[in-house]
Amino acid sequence: MDEFDIIVVGGGSGGSAAAGRLSEDPDLSVCVVEAGGRNDDVFIRTPGFMPFIRERSNYRFDTVPQRGLNGRTGYQPRGRGLGGSSAINAMLYIRGSAWDYDNWRDLGCTGWGWDDVLPVFKACEANERGADAWHGADGPLSVSDQHWPNPGSRAFVEAAANLQLPLNDDFNGPGQEGFGLYQTTQKGGERWSAARAFLDSAKGRANLDIRTGAVVERVLIADGRASGVVIVRGGRRETIRAKGGVVVAGGAFGTPQTLMLSGIGPGAHLAEHDIPVVRDCAAVGSDLQDHVDYVAGFETEGRTFMGQSLGGLWTMVKAVIEHRLKRTGAMTTPYAEAGGFWRVDRDAPAPDIQFHFVPAVLEDHGRTKVKGHGFSCHVCVLRPESRGTVRLGSTDPAAPPLIDPAFLTTDYDMRILREGVRLTHRICAAPPLDGHKPKDRHPIDLRDDAALDAMIRDRADTVYHPVGSARMGADEDAVCDPALKVRGVEGLWIADASIMPRLVSGNTNAPSIMIGWRAAEFVKEALQ
Repeated sequence: MDEFDIIVVGGGSGGSAAAGRLSEDPDLSVCVVEAGGRNDDVFIRTPGFMPFIRERSNYRFDTVPQRGLNGRTGYQPRGRGLGGSSAINAMLYIRGSAWDYDNWRDLGCTGWGWDDVLPVFKACEANERGADAWHGADGPLSVSDQHWPNPGSRAFVEAAANLQLPLNDDFNGPGQEGFGLYQTTQKGGERWSAARAFLDSAKGRANLDIRTGAVVERVLIADGRASGVVIVRGGRRETIRAKGGVVVAGGAFGTPQTLMLSGIGPGAHLAEHDIPVVRDCAAVGSDLQDHVDYVAGFETEGRTFMGQSLGGLWTMVKAVIEHRLKRTGAMTTPYAEAGGFWRVDRDAPAPDIQFHFVPAVLEDHGRTKVKGHGFSCHVCVLRPESRGTVRLGSTDPAAPPLIDPAFLTTDYDMRILREGVRLTHRICAAPPLDGHKPKDRHPIDLRDDAALDAMIRDRADTVYHPVGSARMGADEDAVCDPALKVRGVEGLWIADASIMPRLVSGNTNAPSIMIGWRAAEFVKEALQ
C-alpha cells in the first residue's frame, strides 16, 4: 500500500499549482492522482489546434435541460488530464476585478481581499512585460502578449474606440474597464498550461509522484479525518494512504462529485444513492454560478478573418508549417483575441459584461462547421444572480454528474445580457469593422425586447466559467473555511474554483491557479 504526506485529487489548474507548490518542500511527499492523461502532445501545446474539441482532453459534459434556455441542453466542456481546463482553454490571463475579492472578504472570507490575493497573483506570474505594481516576472506561469493577432481583432478594438468606449492595454492593471487585446498564458508561442508551469518543473523531485489514468472513487475518512483515497487505475482498485491529508481539486463539477461520493453533501441526496453520510452539508453541489454567454456571428467578404474555404485552408496549412518551424504566426492564436469589460448598469460596482472577439465564425462552441469567412463576438453576464446545482447521477465516479447552471432564471441576468447583446451589435457595426460588410447570421429587430429575449434563450450558453459548488465562508454552512479546510473533516482541503463564494468578473483560470497556490500554503501551515 502506497503512503504519502499529501494526496492531491486532480491535476487541473488548482491541483497543479497546489501540488507544485507543496512539493517544493523536500520533506513533504506528494502524490497527484489524475483521471486523464498527461496532455503533453503537439495538439495541446499548439494554441491554434483547438484541443477544446478533442474527447481525450475534454469531458464534454452536458447540462440538464435548462428552463431559462427554452428547455435546451447546454454544453459544459471541462479539461481532462494534467493541466485540466488550462490545457484546452483560450489561455486568456484575467484575474477579475479588485472589487470581486474585496466582496469575498466582506462576505466573511477573511484574508481574501484584493490586497491579500494580489501578491499571490504576482508570485505566480512571469509576465513578459516585466514586474511592476500589478505584475510579477519571476513566477512559473508564463504570461505573454499576442504578437500575431488577426487584423480583424485589432479592428474590433478600433470599432469600440470609435464608439467612444475607452481602450485598455492591461485588463489586470489599475483598472479593468475598456477594450483591447488579451494577454495569454503562453511561452515561446506555445500553450503554457498549469501543468507545464507547476508540474513540469517539478518532475525531477523525488518527493512528487504523478499518477494519470486514475479515477478516484472516494476519499477515505476515518474517525473524522481524511486518511487517503481509493482509486481505480488500469482496471484495478487501489488504496493510497495520506499521513497529512487530502487536497481535492476536481473543479466545480468534479470536487462536489468526489465529496458526495465520500459522504460529504446534502444528506437526503446521499441517502438516495445509499451513501453513508459523513457530514450533512447542503452547500456541497449548490451555489453553482457560471457566466451565461451569447455569441453574435457575422459573415464577411474577403479572407481577412479565418474561415472554411480553399483559401482559408491553404492559409492554415502555411500557418501550421510556420508554427512547427518557428513557433510564430497565426497558430499562436487563442481565438478569443480581443475583448473588453463594460458596465451596462452604470451603478454596478465593477464591469458587468465581458466581450470575447473571435476572428472566425463559431457556432455551437465550434462544433458546427460554417463555410466561408467571418467573425464572432461573445458577450457574457459577469456577476449572474442565477444559482444552480451539481448532483450525482450515479455512484459511478467515472459517470458525469448532473449539472444544472440554471441559466437566465432571474430578471437581472436577462436584462444585463439583453443590453450586452445590443452593445455587441453596435460595436460590430462600427468602423472599421463595417468595412468588412458583416452580415448578421441571426438577424432580428434588436429594439424588440421580446424578440431579442427569445433569440437569447434560443442561443445562449456557457462561456466556461463554473464556480461556487463547494463555497468557502465563515458560516458553519459553508463547505470549507477561509483556509480552504473542509468543515467537519480534518485533513481535507479544496484547491479549485468550486470554493469561490461569488463568481469573479472575468475568466476563471488565473484565479483558480491563485487558489491552488494559496491552498498549498494553508496545507503547509496546518502540517507544521
